[in-house]
Amino acid sequence: MADEHDVRRIAASLPDVVEIPSEGFDFRVAGRGFVWSYPERVAGRPRVIRADIAVLYVGDEAEKQALLLGEPHLFFTTRGYDGLPLVMLRLDGVDADRLAELVTDSWRMRAGTL
Repeated sequence: MADEHDVRRIAASLPDVVEIPSEGFDFRVAGRGFVWSYPERVAGRPRVIRADIAVLYVGDEAEKQALLLGEPHLFFTTRGYDGLPLVMLRLDGVDADRLAELVTDSWRMRAGTL
């Protein structure tokens, strides 16, 4: 079971990464976000930063749909993310090795190292 500390450790270990000050975590490479805390929005209430859920850049809609359909217990999306190559990951559902793979893949796509 992973948590926000694992996200920080993994993301900070990657080259050229900057952590943006936030209520949760927010990591960027080459000026582009690749993993950050989920800003949950519920109608009629203030936004809540959820550090138990990571938003990951996944590159394109095909990869997004593959993750959502293949592992719906781990990944989800919301209307606010429709049309964007982003998924939300429930951190308590993955181990540190899988999290490292997902965060590193996201970093590679944003850093342009693929």
